[in-house]
Amino acid sequence: MNEIHFENRILSPEEMEQINAGFDKLALTEGIALESTERISFAAMNGEDFIGCASGLAHKNGEKYAAWFHLTDLFIEHEFRNQGIGMTLLKKLEEKIKMMGIQNIWLWTSGAPSIRFYHRHGYKQFAEKEHWYSDGSSRIGLRKTII
Repeated sequence: MNEIHFENRILSPEEMEQINAGFDKLALTEGIALESTERISFAAMNGEDFIGCASGLAHKNGEKYAAWFHLTDLFIEHEFRNQGIGMTLLKKLEEKIKMMGIQNIWLWTSGAPSIRFYHRHGYKQFAEKEHWYSDGSSRIGLRKTII
């Protein structure tokens, strides 16, 4: 048997596949159903130009979606902010995932304006990672029940 050693390096695609297969096997041995991930997105367009989006990940087993949706991106180009575009994108995304049977939505954000935006739309803080960013600011976890 070779001696075990440790390397600080980027993992290969094959190694990542091995890791994912190992996690799948572990989940199955622990009685946890395997899920696939589906990205759900709405884009805001100004003519042919992309100006923003609301996008995130839904998890499902077969045709049944999990109860939680992870909002990964809500972005509006600077010159189009404060015009209701973000609110409209968020509402469209919430309506879509509600129709899919998803009951809750969660996200990470930072910065007072973003936190105020989500609070105005019914999101509540559930976590804070203090000093997450190099400038010392926090990353805030927000959630909302949409049923």
